[in-house]
Amino acid sequence: MAMIARSKNGALGVVSVPAVDAPISHEWQRPERIATTFDDATRERYRVSVNEYVRFHDQGFLVVKGLLTSAEIAELKDHSEDLMHGRVSAPGIEPASPDMGPEQIASRYLRIHMLHRHLEIEERYLLHPRLLDVLEALIGPDVMAMQTMYFVKAPGGAGQGYHQDSYYIPTYPDQLCGAWIAVDRADEENGCVWFTTGSQNEPIYPTEERVGQNHANIRDLQVVENVSHTDVEVNTLSRIAEKYKGREVPAIAEPGDVVFFGGHILHRSHTNMSKDRFRRALVCHYGNARSFTMWGSRGPGSKEMSNHLHILARGATHLPFGLPRFGTPCAANRPRPVAPDGGEPMPTTMMANPDTGDMEPSPQDPMRNDPTMMRSHEADTVHTA
Repeated sequence: MAMIARSKNGALGVVSVPAVDAPISHEWQRPERIATTFDDATRERYRVSVNEYVRFHDQGFLVVKGLLTSAEIAELKDHSEDLMHGRVSAPGIEPASPDMGPEQIASRYLRIHMLHRHLEIEERYLLHPRLLDVLEALIGPDVMAMQTMYFVKAPGGAGQGYHQDSYYIPTYPDQLCGAWIAVDRADEENGCVWFTTGSQNEPIYPTEERVGQNHANIRDLQVVENVSHTDVEVNTLSRIAEKYKGREVPAIAEPGDVVFFGGHILHRSHTNMSKDRFRRALVCHYGNARSFTMWGSRGPGSKEMSNHLHILARGATHLPFGLPRFGTPCAANRPRPVAPDGGEPMPTTMMANPDTGDMEPSPQDPMRNDPTMMRSHEADTVHTA
């Protein structure tokens, strides 16, 4: 039975794929031909500009044009057809029945969560090296890959009301970042995402059941209701958005563009009003790999660390992390430098090689910011008044 549910904002066709603890039981091999290049020696690395970095922080989101290739977008479009017709093997995804017409097939699902736990292609795009190039600059250098959502928003497909992603996926410290891969052109007509610029500086507003989840010691932090509901009278987060009246902007994106946005910015989308245009997108979420999280931990109300369920995509971490189930190359399954004596792997950071510009692991200095662990030769130069 397909796990199709009605979401809090009234949308049908929301599928959540459960976590899987056990290894993949069947023998699996990577497809012979894939659109993505993982060879660091040959792939084109994306280097974030200062202007892009500033724009991300100034407006709360950043559209990186043409980050993915036309071949990759073609692959993701084919994948959406497989999802709609139920030609993939994953919990909650069922074959379309013979009596279904094209419109029924197109509207079967609105969004499908966490497919990277079951499908190689979703894992591969979650760990896409050019996405990680950008994330390394925005929230890294240590990046934790946490969530995938494939949106198949057919004509007439519902939107989602004002929300903040860190409300749903809290991390401590909070450096959550979404990467919204446009598979179709996204614009005002077919339900693109709208961001309220300036609101990225707001705290995360809790609902009654989540008071204290994201913040402590903010005396006047307002409690809100019905987050993500499309009715602005019902979703009281809209009162916060009113503070930024006139600053809500659409994120127009062409296929292959990727929209990066922080976890605090208020954003929403509207119904796809086009007659024959999809608004398909693969949305991935990431945190800093050195942030603690309980998101996705087992059982209702569980307070257990869940870092081990999420993939170390780039860099290093002192916290537990998960491995990619399909072996997609990333920091989690690449060797780390060993200590000079051949012992345990050294803690590392990612530093740019001045000769090649490539990011390479470099030993960390644990004493660099700790005045109680100064080197003896530095102690001779320290004076007290």
